[in-house]
Amino acid sequence: MNAYDELVDAIATGPGADRIAMFRASDKNQQRVAELLDGEKNASLTSQEAAELDRYLQLEHIVRLAKARAHLYLQQRGASDARRE
Repeated sequence: MNAYDELVDAIATGPGADRIAMFRASDKNQQRVAELLDGEKNASLTSQEAAELDRYLQLEHIVRLAKARAHLYLQQRGASDARRE
């Protein structure tokens, strides 16, 4: 399963903020990104690989934003729960 499918599945299954906060790409996709980053450092990426790396980096940005928002939501929810007690 590619990184896009992993993210779409995580969203499609109705995740709560806690699930988004815990989301991680599979080991396979993490390894692929590492390979592409190594290729970029060595200036040995094909144009297709460079485009693939760009897509991964775009996804990483989206995931980081979603995780940050999920953590904020969880903190706010925790503060709200604490006030009710």
